[in-house]
Amino acid sequence: MAEITRRSALGLGAIGVVGLLAACAPEHPSPSHTPTKTPGSPPDWAALASTTTGTLNRPGDAGYDTAKLTENPEYDDAQPLAVLTAASAADVAAGLAFARKYAVPLALRSGGHSYPGWSSGGAPGTGMPASLILDSRGMSTVTVNSDQTVTVGAGASLAQVYDALGNAGRALAGGSCATVGITGLTLGGGVGVLVRAYGLTCDALTEVQIVTADGKVRIANEKTNADLFWACRGGGGGHLGVVTRLTFTTVPAPFVTMFFLSWPMTRAAQVIKAWQNWAPKANPKLWSTLKLLGGEQHPSGPQLTVSGTWLGDANGTGLDAQLAPFLDAVGTAPSEQDAGTHNYGDAMMRYAGCAGLSLDQCQTGTGGKLTREPYANTSHIANDVLDDKGIADLIAQVQAAQKVKGMTEGGISMDALGGAVASVAPDATAFVHRSALASVQYTSTFAVGAAPEPYYAYVRGFRAAMTPHWGNGAYVNYADAELTDPATAYFGDNAAQLAAVVSKYDPRGLFTQPQRY
Repeated sequence: MAEITRRSALGLGAIGVVGLLAACAPEHPSPSHTPTKTPGSPPDWAALASTTTGTLNRPGDAGYDTAKLTENPEYDDAQPLAVLTAASAADVAAGLAFARKYAVPLALRSGGHSYPGWSSGGAPGTGMPASLILDSRGMSTVTVNSDQTVTVGAGASLAQVYDALGNAGRALAGGSCATVGITGLTLGGGVGVLVRAYGLTCDALTEVQIVTADGKVRIANEKTNADLFWACRGGGGGHLGVVTRLTFTTVPAPFVTMFFLSWPMTRAAQVIKAWQNWAPKANPKLWSTLKLLGGEQHPSGPQLTVSGTWLGDANGTGLDAQLAPFLDAVGTAPSEQDAGTHNYGDAMMRYAGCAGLSLDQCQTGTGGKLTREPYANTSHIANDVLDDKGIADLIAQVQAAQKVKGMTEGGISMDALGGAVASVAPDATAFVHRSALASVQYTSTFAVGAAPEPYYAYVRGFRAAMTPHWGNGAYVNYADAELTDPATAYFGDNAAQLAAVVSKYDPRGLFTQPQRY
């Protein structure tokens, strides 16, 4: 079996920037989010274009149909009022001033992976109005500094960040999807393939430049606007402002041994039981993900795999010893297995599905070799090991994927936490799930143009089946518009502090993304 080069479904549906769309009523009471337009004052789009250095695309402009696209083709029917690809914090401030003056709804975008489509600018089915999209992808410069920190424009993709860091011999823990924006990943926490060794992406964040609702360009770090900085480390996007620049600490780039193991589904109960008791407690240099995936891509039945990373030396020394307790607990040797060691940059590009591609090709836009694919996903946070009933319920839901007509691939991915993630107190950052065993993603991919309802029904049904075992916790970067009590699900005991921060920095409710805390 060849080494893994891509994830089964696009990961990290984070919103990409701290502010998002105006729209549905928030979960908690808050000020009115629908300011009244002044009669006789239609938006002066020409004035906005003249006061910004980025690119403004309106319906009918040559670049509009491309500029409006997100990474999920499900939202291609969106007709946003305009797309401003900001080139600077000043452009963002001008866009916010325009929105305040003319009561224009806002949608903000970095990577364009918002699961509910809140960065699409008003796609049908999202419950969002046609909006002005403030797109940060015009700010994508990545600079490795002399002190080994890295400064990143808010619109940079993970592929751009990994390429720059790898070339400089440095590393940052992050996700595996090439086109995900670094900003959205960070704001929601940042689960990824090196998370157990180096912590969440937000744990490496030392400073942000952010434009708040009043149009002020602020610096937030541990000493300046510390409450805002706290919220930007795991509080998710949509409520506080628009991040335009981020600075992170980095670590020396490690050698990464990527491994892959598979078993027949008849061994699923044994593998699940062994994995959940081993993976979160393993050596922090070892991270793994357990996937059970069915659908039309697997006509013979669902696939059961465990894959991951080991940070050892150039020869991958020590991996066998680390895997031994897990394999002993399973009791049956894998039917397939493979491993290979790579430098950090190469490993991250392989995870991104970009092995052998140039950086310019590692994207879905013009000149890119990656393909956009519709997806419907939701999540859980696993705080407890599953008993036999929980394992049986999980397996039954995976098997049900074979009955969902038109689903390319669907099932469950469990990413191990513990290690460095658990070394940080739950209230030290806005990311509260520090003691969790794993983050869980329920995934479904399907054909372009297919009605999404059956696939959302599948993943939400999977979550519902597992809620008696795992509770209501969820990961904000895998946002789900239909969650019950999303503030508690995403942020737990940190929700009240987040609400206080948003009330301070956006007291009039300019940012109106649903699920306001």
